[in-house]
Amino acid sequence: PHPLLTRVEVRPRMACPFSVVVAIDFGTTSSGYAFSFTQDSEAIHMMKRWEGGDPGVANQKSPTCLLLTPDLRFHSFGFAARDFYHDLDPEEARHWLYFDKFKMKIHSTSDLTMETELEAVNSRRVRAIEVFAHALRFFREHALKEVKDQSSSVLEGEEIRWVITVPAVWRQPAKQFMREAAYLAGLVSPDCPEQLLIALEPEAASIYCRKLRLHQVIDLSLQPVTNGLDLDGSRPFDSSFRQAREQLRRSRHSRTFLVESGTGELWSELQTGDRYVVADCGGGTVDLTVHQIEQPQGTLKELYKASGGPYGAVGVDLAFEAMLCQIFGEDFIQSFKAKRPAAWVDLTIAFEARKRTASPGRANALNISLPFSFIDFYKRHRGQSVEAALRRSNMNIVKWSSQGMLRLTQEAMNELFQPTIINIVKHIEELMAKPEVHGVRFLFLVGGFAESPMLQRAVQKALGRTCRIIIPHDVGLTILKGAVLFGLDPTVVRVRRCPLTYGVGVLNRFVEGRHPRDKLLIKDGREWCTNILDRFVSVDQSVALGEVVRRSYTPARLGQRKIIINIYCSATDDVTYISDPGVRKCGTITLDLPEPLPLPGAVGGAGAGGAGPERREIRATMQFGDTEIKVTAVDVMSNRSVRASIDFLSN
Repeated sequence: PHPLLTRVEVRPRMACPFSVVVAIDFGTTSSGYAFSFTQDSEAIHMMKRWEGGDPGVANQKSPTCLLLTPDLRFHSFGFAARDFYHDLDPEEARHWLYFDKFKMKIHSTSDLTMETELEAVNSRRVRAIEVFAHALRFFREHALKEVKDQSSSVLEGEEIRWVITVPAVWRQPAKQFMREAAYLAGLVSPDCPEQLLIALEPEAASIYCRKLRLHQVIDLSLQPVTNGLDLDGSRPFDSSFRQAREQLRRSRHSRTFLVESGTGELWSELQTGDRYVVADCGGGTVDLTVHQIEQPQGTLKELYKASGGPYGAVGVDLAFEAMLCQIFGEDFIQSFKAKRPAAWVDLTIAFEARKRTASPGRANALNISLPFSFIDFYKRHRGQSVEAALRRSNMNIVKWSSQGMLRLTQEAMNELFQPTIINIVKHIEELMAKPEVHGVRFLFLVGGFAESPMLQRAVQKALGRTCRIIIPHDVGLTILKGAVLFGLDPTVVRVRRCPLTYGVGVLNRFVEGRHPRDKLLIKDGREWCTNILDRFVSVDQSVALGEVVRRSYTPARLGQRKIIINIYCSATDDVTYISDPGVRKCGTITLDLPEPLPLPGAVGGAGAGGAGPERREIRATMQFGDTEIKVTAVDVMSNRSVRASIDFLSN
């Protein structure tokens, strides 16, 4: 049985204190922002196309890469950073700090703190929080300028509600890290935390998907599967993709999107459409959420805790790098990266552009031009040609073309994609097999990687017979638009599931035969059992907005200024003591105690006349139903609110 929660009234926040919502989709490979005015909330404005840009990749997001000068000052972000870095003299480039795909590090670091460092391409290290703050500051300036251009009434900072997206599979420290980076970047002040919302990526996508109309989606499952014919690239499948591409191209030129009020007609025709899975396939992670639409309000209820893992499109890039190491030797690739960092970045960009065009039915090879400095560097380093290295490597699936290109055959492309795609499909299948998800018939595929025909085909092949697979047209922008909608009304997600069991360690009366002797503590002549986990919430427990956990704490001694409480968490719920395997300390709650008010009529202050001081009671209220864990507290006797903070980063 899950811990019982107390219901409190969800007070609607003051009537619209903000006039604009700006959402930032901070992705592993690409990022962007969008905004909407509360007066005209049906219109979502996408960010302007920036200078630079890859031919053939015409979406409205920018690559997540950042360039710092040799003395660590911000220089540029996105295409501008890429192009400037490319044009630097190789000797000079070695001193500049270029960062890309740096969001992955936040997911993979188990003990994330404000001091965690990131490594630039040239191996110099900088605090991660600084790099994230530089990027957010860049978005803040661009977004503010654009919002001011659109709106005649000049904006003050207080009128904006900011939304930043993070993967739902991220743990609490990573979410807090993003919030701290936003404070550092000056998006909002730490004194007004409610001005910034952290949105979960698949949740944002889900909010947008409920608004879709039929002409705004591609339905992969409508393709007839003819005796396995279409699994090897027969026509009907491809033609539907060509149409989809055409529509994508058209919709990309318009920068303002209108969103239906209410739920879109897609839902009215899905009889069982009250439950669906959103698979957010991005650059760094696959992130899965299961929702149920609650009628008539159209709010969302999470049916199973967020799942997924570090399997995204970047996995294909890493496989390409591993393939290069196999052909040319790992020591050579490492040394080339160190000595010619800008050329290395060019090579990865060239691969990424080709990666987007890979599709299962494609017969001809994909060409990737090697930078001249790669060919030259190899000859000097190894005393032989790149061509000879290819021949010697017995890599039959990669050929050399006389124009100085690596030719990746269809087999080679498959080999690079397979490990990542297999992991993504496995995650979706495992989720679909859970009892809570049994019988769900709709799967929305969103995120940048969902544009890949390689992934689309694999998902269709694995799941097309059991569920309808639906891809929104502007699939790379789904999260961004949903994040704006979330900012306009964060109460739309009414019930979430806890990703972990959380609690604190407490003393209970020792019961002979039930408690182990090694946990016995004798205090004031009484027998206590130590280290018992007092559960706040259990893993996968449903928590609605407005459901809270209340506990009272008493300072141990008079004049104490702070109560510090350690929080423990566990991925399973079968734990009794905080010392059990799998339980770890994950954060702290700090309650600041103000001077107690002198009691009226007590001559000489508290404790006069020999009576002991009244034991103060501080009541803490914790909220687990939001995208972040929150805590507030009051001093019960005076009913004054007490400063309460919760910290998962300095653990």
